[in-house]
Amino acid sequence: MEILKVSSKSAPNSVAGAISGVIREHGSVEIQAVGASAVNQAIKAIAIARGYLAPTGVELICIPAFVNITIDGEDRTAVKLVVETK
Repeated sequence: MEILKVSSKSAPNSVAGAISGVIREHGSVEIQAVGASAVNQAIKAIAIARGYLAPTGVELICIPAFVNITIDGEDRTAVKLVVETK
């Protein structure tokens, strides 16, 4: 499964385009975000991607979870959002 990493500075429209492209190609994508602002941008991007895909009959579901990742040698907890077609 392809992983998209979202930061607080990520543009939701750009991330939504990436989500839509991966969903069309693979049917699912994993999004990782660390911090409240990054999670906010990721959720906005999923909502926008849903708007891009809904007219073509593709319905999305989102499964949230926590995942431990390492950034610059430091362990962090990220929010993992698995987005799939219904």
